[in-house]
Amino acid sequence: MPKIVKPLTDTQIRQAKPKEKEYNLSDGQGLQLRIKPTGKKIWLLNYCRPKTKKRANLVIGRYPTTSLSTARQHRDDALTLLAQGIDPSEFKAEQQQKLTRSNQHSFYAVSQQWFEVKRHSVTEDYAQDIWRSLELHLFPSIGDLSIHDLKPQTVISTLKPLANKGNLESVKRVCQRLNEVITYAVNTGIIEMNFFLGIRHAFKPPKATHMPTLEPHELGKLMVDIHNASIRRVTRLLIEWQLHTMVRPSEASGTQWCEIDEEHRLWVIPAERMKKKVAHTVPLSDYAIKLLQEAKSLNDGSLFVFPADRKRGEPTNPQTANMALKRMGYQGKLVAHGLRALASTTLNEKGIDPDLIEAALAHTDKNSVRRAYNRATYIERRRDVMNMWSQHIISSYKDSI
Repeated sequence: MPKIVKPLTDTQIRQAKPKEKEYNLSDGQGLQLRIKPTGKKIWLLNYCRPKTKKRANLVIGRYPTTSLSTARQHRDDALTLLAQGIDPSEFKAEQQQKLTRSNQHSFYAVSQQWFEVKRHSVTEDYAQDIWRSLELHLFPSIGDLSIHDLKPQTVISTLKPLANKGNLESVKRVCQRLNEVITYAVNTGIIEMNFFLGIRHAFKPPKATHMPTLEPHELGKLMVDIHNASIRRVTRLLIEWQLHTMVRPSEASGTQWCEIDEEHRLWVIPAERMKKKVAHTVPLSDYAIKLLQEAKSLNDGSLFVFPADRKRGEPTNPQTANMALKRMGYQGKLVAHGLRALASTTLNEKGIDPDLIEAALAHTDKNSVRRAYNRATYIERRRDVMNMWSQHIISSYKDSI
């Protein structure tokens, strides 16, 4: 006949004194309170492991933090697991591991790790755009979820409201960036497979759109509008600088005086500011030099050719030119990036060597040997092209006045 154990009481537990050696007080069904010589009182569950049939102790908690009633509840939970053939010690360890993994490998945490690698291969403006899209569209819903538990269906549900608004281009970009994060997790051994490769197919594809630009014959009117517009002189200079140099908006707005080689009439944009992370040299036409001289007369000591109006020590925002063009009536007709397309179309119509145009636009040649050769040999030929392009802009303006 099994020994009947009288359940413990709170009074009995409180009054239990430490002895020279540790000892146990039993509450029944394997629940024990171990009193250490130091006075510590620890709840244990003594049980038989389902697989090995060996006795083991499961630490439940420390008294009085874990009360008698709480200890009994933990015991009952453990006995329920044992009835199902589950070792409560193994179950507890697994749950703790899941919790730790969830904290360390949340989608937000893994995204941060990926972004620290990604940001070094793109421009600062583009990096900010990437992170902002994750903050807006993914982190609020799935940022705290463990990447191990993340399901395609969860992400699809998260992005559906954005798709329903018709923002399909944003959905496409977010899906691409999500996949980059997941691929990073696979490559670093956090997870084994990427289950999100086809997630973009759950949404309608965005319609192909091109950057709004002008026809070559509209260049003259544009120049008249720029010169007559009620905008800051620095903004006007910035738009003209971008037009004459054929660079991207962020490359133009971030121009620094230290990048200008006045002696050789060259502008050397460092690799970290270029989209493809390859340094780009722009031969400067006579008019481009004139723009620099006017910008210098307005400069108050800033490191930037086109300093921000209100944030001292920073360049003007890359969107400044776009906002100015909108105010000039070009919304939906022209964006700052479209100035490059305008230059390309015009130069192609004039029969300029396509390789020279591509080099002027900093479209990187995938052939590294030919790219190195082009850098060495094209610079003087490109100088002629840039001078001709500037003369064409000036002539178009004069013809339209």
